[in-house]
Amino acid sequence: MSDSIRHVRLFRNGRNQALRIPREFEFQGDEALLHKEDDRLIVEPICTGHLLELLDTLEPIEDDFPDVDVVTANVQAFSRVPSLAVENWLAS
Repeated sequence: MSDSIRHVRLFRNGRNQALRIPREFEFQGDEALLHKEDDRLIVEPICTGHLLELLDTLEPIEDDFPDVDVVTANVQAFSRVPSLAVENWLAS
């Protein structure tokens, strides 16, 4: 067997089937996501707290951003303009 494959035994914990995760496969934290793909169970760790650490490493953005109210008003005004295809269809 490969180093990344281990034979484990399944057991019952109340009404649930369970398995012990060997130490070399342990996740940090106390939550994970479990989903089934065909006959495989996939367990994925839930990573928390890393976004703030990542953001702390980034340089500040010096760019000027557009005024959100002006952009929103332009989008709303544009969405009221019918397309040329619709105008031609209505004219016929």
